[in-house]
Amino acid sequence: MAKILKKTKKTKTNVRTKQAKKTANKVAKVRAKKTFKKYSDAVKYLLERTDYEKEKHLSYNVTKFNLNRMERLLSLLGNPHKKTRTVHIAGTKGKGSTATMLAKMLEANNYKVGLYTSPHVTHLHERIMVNSSMITEEEILNLVNRIYKPVEKLSKTEDITFFEIMTALAFMHFADVKTDISIIETGMGGRLDSTNLIKPEVIGITNISIDHSHQLGNTIESIAKEKAGIFKQGVPIVTIKQHPKAMTVLKTHANAIKAPLSVTGQDISFSYRFENSREYGPHNRICLTTQTSRFEHLRVPLHGKHQAVNCGLALALLDKLKSSGYKIDNEKAAVGLNKVYLAGRMEMICDDPRIMIDGAHNAASIEALIHAIGQNIPYDSMVIIFGCNNDKDIKGMLLQLQYGADKVIFTRSCSAKAASPEDLADMYSEICDKMYQTSSNLGEALRLAKSAVGKEDLICITGSFYLIGEAKKRFQKP
Repeated sequence: MAKILKKTKKTKTNVRTKQAKKTANKVAKVRAKKTFKKYSDAVKYLLERTDYEKEKHLSYNVTKFNLNRMERLLSLLGNPHKKTRTVHIAGTKGKGSTATMLAKMLEANNYKVGLYTSPHVTHLHERIMVNSSMITEEEILNLVNRIYKPVEKLSKTEDITFFEIMTALAFMHFADVKTDISIIETGMGGRLDSTNLIKPEVIGITNISIDHSHQLGNTIESIAKEKAGIFKQGVPIVTIKQHPKAMTVLKTHANAIKAPLSVTGQDISFSYRFENSREYGPHNRICLTTQTSRFEHLRVPLHGKHQAVNCGLALALLDKLKSSGYKIDNEKAAVGLNKVYLAGRMEMICDDPRIMIDGAHNAASIEALIHAIGQNIPYDSMVIIFGCNNDKDIKGMLLQLQYGADKVIFTRSCSAKAASPEDLADMYSEICDKMYQTSSNLGEALRLAKSAVGKEDLICITGSFYLIGEAKKRFQKP
């Protein structure tokens, strides 16, 4: 009898073991399903996350923009942002240009350089680069598989956003490849930005002007305060000449946390001049001198006086890195600077007819674009195809358009936040009496523009990165 009982007990144990194994196998299969085997599935997962870049009515607060949430995510990933040295760049316009010029000069000095920027023009991978090479599909797939469980764990109680995941992926990638330094551009604002968990070697602040006014405020002071939110105690800051009210905010905040602030053209000797040569055509040259660097008559690789100012800031940031132990050869830096190319900044995408795209998406950027085109691009008349988002300073942008456009064709970008072409046209007609038309999409806008221009004329597409990205894809060679 005892033997029979013993056998029954053993049988029950075997059954339980088998059931446990079955359950474990089911769990393993479920987990395996959640591991992305294809790049397309991984990207789909990314794009399904909440994306504040696409939200129509976005509130800027600590619930939506939560650094504690980002901090928890990075902690689960082993704090990759602490495994690379960084430069942090904020501002309203010029961030991407400044970051790219700095990255190229460091790369030319034989450093492995990470670059994180946003938004992208045509390809998601443009946001994460190392030594001018975009992150690969295989690398994205691997990173998304690694970040999946931490994101899902936090997602039980919190909404982890697309930008937070992309920022974390950038930090992970830069840690994986062991960059010597990574240039990190903020998204919107600065104080609550997902990138604002790094302690950089130096901080750069580009031009501050009105943009994202619904989120950051409609005064220069309120916007400057958000940008100054990336300042860290003791970390040197470099900026350009700003609006006096913005400069007061920056200086007050820097003094409060004992962070040294330098200004190109004031504390740092800086000048630029415009010239036209047979070799390079119209361009700007700059000079910048500090106690440790002397850059004389360097050619700015991008058009416009605003890019000369951005280039001066990039050089000043490069100089500050010398104090952090980076060995910089100025001649090599100049060679790197000459290799700078930036998609979507006064980029000619078609020669017949001449079509240019530029991601000018606020009033100050439109003003700079109109001035730069007039100075650098010869044309008889210019037709501007314009579309922008509802959360922009639309009136300010339209006021600037009138000074360069002979005709404006208002259209709608593929953004969910796109302003109505008819609304744009109504506002424009109240500002000036110049010619305009409306079109429901970019294809129709291009047909209208092409029918209105001759060989010596120029078509310029601007107002939204969504719009110029769509335009560039249309003219890209397969």
